[in-house]
Amino acid sequence: MRTGYGVILRLTKLTETSLIVTWCVEGVGLVKTVAKGARRPKSSFAGKLDLFYRAELSWVPSSKSELGALRELVVLDYAEGIRRLYKNTMVAGYFTGLLEYVMEDGEVDDDAYGLLVRAFGYLSAKEVEWSAVVHYEKELAILLGVWDGRSRPHECLKRAFGGLPMSRVSCEGLFDG
Repeated sequence: MRTGYGVILRLTKLTETSLIVTWCVEGVGLVKTVAKGARRPKSSFAGKLDLFYRAELSWVPSSKSELGALRELVVLDYAEGIRRLYKNTMVAGYFTGLLEYVMEDGEVDDDAYGLLVRAFGYLSAKEVEWSAVVHYEKELAILLGVWDGRSRPHECLKRAFGGLPMSRVSCEGLFDG
């Protein structure tokens, strides 16, 4: 069994009652777990699994697949501040999508986890500005060693990883005009 602190990046329906939960876990990187029975009303996971939640979790890695078994979690931050403004929620979605896009399963990068936690703190406290999106992209590009110091950070990420999540375009549209 493994334990750690993680942020939920994605929730995917697996069966009528179970979810796949994709996490960014401190000291571990991207982790995918199955939350068996999480969609049942009386599940021990009820109210504990949603996008952007930060939690202490326990899971059992699988020797046969990338999907471990989520055993328990304690939510430390429900990310309520992020959900106050649509713009902040959209940007948080882009941040998690970008992190998932550029990191491989099991790739350890504590700084990426820390960057995401700091970004969510900012999004919970105030209305997001476009400069925060650029800052996040720059910090991530530096962490991953792909920023050349001259180009726009998103261009460096795009070159290095063959693209960016489509949600970036949606976020950019929130700041036009």
